Amino acid sequence: MYWYVKRALDIVLSLFLLILLSPLLLGIYLILAVTTKGQPIFRQQRAGRFSHPFYMYKFRTMYPDAPPNMPTMDFKDANRYVTPFGHLLRYTSLDELPQLWNILKGDMSFIGPRPVVLAEVELLLKRKRLRADQVRPGLTGLAQVRGRDDVDIQHKARYDAYYIDHFSFWLDVKILIQTVFCLVTHRGLHESRPEDSDNTDQKTS
Repeated sequence: MYWYVKRALDIVLSLFLLILLSPLLLGIYLILAVTTKGQPIFRQQRAGRFSHPFYMYKFRTMYPDAPPNMPTMDFKDANRYVTPFGHLLRYTSLDELPQLWNILKGDMSFIGPRPVVLAEVELLLKRKRLRADQVRPGLTGLAQVRGRDDVDIQHKARYDAYYIDHFSFWLDVKILIQTVFCLVTHRGLHESRPEDSDNTDQKTS
């Protein structure tokens, strides 16, 4: 039953936030259009529910010459690829706001395992084996509030599996509250986030 309630809440809340935050979204878009080469909003393939790929949207935070489709943690010097305004967007997590559209479309949910790039095969295989890919990926998730960038692949997969095994409204509420705390304190945040590999040359349509 909660599956349907969760989807209904995703639709209502994402639509409400897209309307409420439209001035902020437009402002960020215009700043990026003036200060950054390439499209202000880009799309990149990520693994979705049942490991099916989908295009996830983000505000661009890297220069167009960043290595394509590589987790930022694998860069030799990630910071040199991040734009000055991109650093701010990453630090505040405002670069994630376009994913409200993904949630409204049904590609994602507010709470769920964080979608990763298709090149992160090891994590995807672990998730699939643990059935953690049976829910929509989330804007935030259990791994993000348990350490975010400090969580290794093994523990990410376990946290994702725990989420699907204990799927409930109250677990989502708990994760949401903890996410707010993490955003305020920046706990577990490395500015060049490995799961946010926005280094792609694919453009939005």
